[in-house]
Amino acid sequence: MKGNVIRMEQDNKTQIKISVRNLVEFILSSGDIDNRTGGRIDTDAMQEGSRIHRKIQKRMGSNYHAEFPLSITIPINRDDIEFELCVEGRADGIISQDTEKPSIVIDEIKGVYMDLSYLEKPILVHRAQVMCYAYIYANQFGHENIGIRITYCNIETENIKYFDETFSYLELERWFHNVVQEYAKWAAWQVKWTKYRNESIKSMNFPFSYRPGQKELVTDVYKTIIRDKRLFIEAPTGVGKTISTVFPAIKAMGEGVLSKIFYLTAKTITRTVAEETFQTLIQNGLHIKSVTITAKDKVCILDKPDCNPVSCQCAKGHYDRVNDAVFDLLQNEEGISRDLILAYAKKHNVCPFEMSLDVTNWSDSIICDYNYVFDPNVYLRRFFMGDKKNDYAFLIDEAHNLVERAREMYSATLYKNQFLSVKKLIKENDKRLEKRLETCNSDLLKLRRECDDCKVIDNISDFVLHLMRLMSEFDEYLKEFADSEGKDEILTLYLDIRHFLYIYELYNDKYITYTDYDEQGEFRIKLLCMDPSENLNSYLEKGRSAIFFSATLLPIQYYKEQLGGREEDYAVYAPSPFDVNKRLLMIGNDVSTKYTRRNETEYKKIFDYIEAFTQAKKGNYMVFFPSYQMLNQVAGLADGRLEGLVVQKNTMSELEKEEFLNDFTQNPDISRIGFCVMGGIFSEGIDLKSDRLIGVIIVGTGLPMICNERELFREFYDNRNSRGFDYAYLYQGMNKVLQSAGRVIRTMDDQGAILLLDERFKQSQYTNLFPREWYPNITVNKESMIKELNQFWYNVVT
Repeated sequence: MKGNVIRMEQDNKTQIKISVRNLVEFILSSGDIDNRTGGRIDTDAMQEGSRIHRKIQKRMGSNYHAEFPLSITIPINRDDIEFELCVEGRADGIISQDTEKPSIVIDEIKGVYMDLSYLEKPILVHRAQVMCYAYIYANQFGHENIGIRITYCNIETENIKYFDETFSYLELERWFHNVVQEYAKWAAWQVKWTKYRNESIKSMNFPFSYRPGQKELVTDVYKTIIRDKRLFIEAPTGVGKTISTVFPAIKAMGEGVLSKIFYLTAKTITRTVAEETFQTLIQNGLHIKSVTITAKDKVCILDKPDCNPVSCQCAKGHYDRVNDAVFDLLQNEEGISRDLILAYAKKHNVCPFEMSLDVTNWSDSIICDYNYVFDPNVYLRRFFMGDKKNDYAFLIDEAHNLVERAREMYSATLYKNQFLSVKKLIKENDKRLEKRLETCNSDLLKLRRECDDCKVIDNISDFVLHLMRLMSEFDEYLKEFADSEGKDEILTLYLDIRHFLYIYELYNDKYITYTDYDEQGEFRIKLLCMDPSENLNSYLEKGRSAIFFSATLLPIQYYKEQLGGREEDYAVYAPSPFDVNKRLLMIGNDVSTKYTRRNETEYKKIFDYIEAFTQAKKGNYMVFFPSYQMLNQVAGLADGRLEGLVVQKNTMSELEKEEFLNDFTQNPDISRIGFCVMGGIFSEGIDLKSDRLIGVIIVGTGLPMICNERELFREFYDNRNSRGFDYAYLYQGMNKVLQSAGRVIRTMDDQGAILLLDERFKQSQYTNLFPREWYPNITVNKESMIKELNQFWYNVVT
């Protein structure tokens, strides 16, 4: 958990630090998981909660000391393991009362959206938090009695409700001692494990022979972590990116530089590669606790997650049992996979997803999706709350994906029809909520009347105010009518509004607000993040170092700018280890996929290239198209003329994807030709090694389709740096091209041919984005292509 960091002090005493908040939340959590309410009882993590903190603190008198730092260090001897436990935090306020008893009151402020009349007593962990501060203060300053106050403030109305208590020092001492002793068994395990882990790291050697340039890459990653910097790596397939980043990060952990490694990915296949890398090191003698977070819907015991004690047996009493489940797993396992999580969750009857999150508290490395670090809705708050900088390293795989993912994470959309639908569902139960929904719907109706197609909006402050008022009513409705008809739709709108309000708090000159209509004609309003760098940086700043790596990180300055790179951060190119003689790259210069040139004649020309390319040698091929529309047009021409043709469908189940790839076998008896879409499920992250794939054709430049949002990006960056087309279309398109082409050569022994079909690939704005390993390349027409292919296949075979 955040804060339970092991330090070796100058006198060689081992010290563990933990925050007050993390201590009480870990030890005192109990009861059920319950998703039937909005979950907003504790919102001080949100910026609105922080604003309330500051506002209340400023209006207090001179006897109020805000943000008062407190810490206490306790010697522990548990299971023959001696260490010091440092519990630290910052009290929201210390109130000095000269004429009243007690003379000191510790204040804890909590911003909430709920109606305070429903709050009859303080939340257990809030009370425990301020009791910790009270004990530490009384211990340091010698008070026999001390008061506590929990100040709840409604964020919208700013109404306040106080809960006050007074304790003797002895009462607090006994209570605090019990909490610490409960935590001590965990801390003792951590001290023992860390020593065992570090000894194995010291003797850990690189598990393979270094490829050309790989040792330098490992060194670059290590130095970046040591120097507290960020590194952007353009590393072609085959360099060994995963082991080259994981190995030096673990070495830095063994030296006490890092406390946690986050390996972040966008796709399941890259998570699997990361797991295999850690497993390889474990098989070579490393001892490390590495856990993979799997999405809730993939590990849930229900067909559809419904996390409450009525729907799920694991949710009932989950928090009463989960610590025992985690401790059991930690004592017996190291590489903690999805299957292990499921097995131990079943053994202890707890939610496997929530258990996996709790396992991360004690893990050395966490393999997970980008969301768990960067997404404001699902990021792991236990590690990233507050402004404290931690000894974390972020290893960000396939980092080119993070730009679009981050833009979406930090954007927010609301649909007008949502408000009307929910209004109909709740109108019989809550007239006040119905009125609030109608007000917001009226705001959107007014905006819709002003929007013919797409309109940028300068000011939505009135709408936001109405949303905040709506949320207060929403909170109470969700408590009172948790199982009402349409609860999923109601909760979806609630969560969408919450996210919208959060993004509105982040809003700055890197955002625009616009309204338009989706493909079904539904009216919507969107807060669109144009540049995610500041938002990403706010999370990256909570770690020590970040390593961004991808085979397609070009132009690297663009990715540095968008992903929060700083002037002092590094960028390196890892040379490709492949023999260029085993790869043939050709550009067909008499074909175009421009929208104005898409016709039957051009489609036939494209098909003739495909037919000739795949007939030059029996084997497995993939052809990547810019859209399903063009794919289907060319597939129609291929009917009866291309043997072994398989076509990617618009939607495919996991089983269908697996069956599609299984058709690409080694040493095939007949050719297999897959028609796929650039940017789709088969253009990135799949690993068809050896002769499971010997050729790839890229049809077109991959440019995104023109749409309102793309044009808004274009205008925004034209005004900023006159590179609107590049930022909105070119870079994303070329990245899809590079990723698709990268499917063909995966290992040092692979050999294959790549054909780029579009005359624009000869223009400088495209060739400037070619990676170094794409040289030399050859410009061809259909006839010269056949000659080049025949010569190439003859040479590589002989």
